[in-house]
Amino acid sequence: MSSVSSLFATQLYRATLTEFGDKISAEELENTCLGIAEDDEAGQNWCVENDYAGYTSYASLDDLPWRDPLFKQVAKALDKHVAAFAETLAFDLGGKKLILDSLWINILPQGGIHTSHIHPHSVISGTTYVAMPEGASAIKFEDPRLQMMMAAPPRRADAPEDLRNFIYVKPKVGDILLWESWLRHEVPMNMAEEDRISVSFNYAWG
Repeated sequence: MSSVSSLFATQLYRATLTEFGDKISAEELENTCLGIAEDDEAGQNWCVENDYAGYTSYASLDDLPWRDPLFKQVAKALDKHVAAFAETLAFDLGGKKLILDSLWINILPQGGIHTSHIHPHSVISGTTYVAMPEGASAIKFEDPRLQMMMAAPPRRADAPEDLRNFIYVKPKVGDILLWESWLRHEVPMNMAEEDRISVSFNYAWG
């Protein structure tokens, strides 16, 4: 009798940021993100100089957990989720920990996009969602084998999720998504009239 096995799984972790009991208000986090963005002239200038629609603190602020007590709480919550995901992935960390390496704010206005990319020099990456107005774009993940499917025909429209070349995930406010940092992803154009706000991060080993 023939059989088919699924090999080399790509795992996507999804939970609520406060699942482990951390007291983090989504409204307070949104206001904090907006306040930091308003005060971050270096970040605003970087976005203008690099034609980045909206705002990101990625190139300007590397100390959010030190700068703001709410982000310190967020970082503690992220540590718990990343530890749980690392266990799911059966990582042998050799007695070391996965450590928060970078944490940044993203504010994407109507018409803004974040083109396809990976997160080099990291092990686990992810995002927690702060404001997702009606019409805000989902995050799009790409099959990491896509470049090796040289002569493969396209998948049918009714293909099961684990066989599709692209997966769209529409998170809710308060959700956290985690994935391995080599997984290519993008944020298509934000069609909402209001800002799509999120906080992204990378974890490194050791």
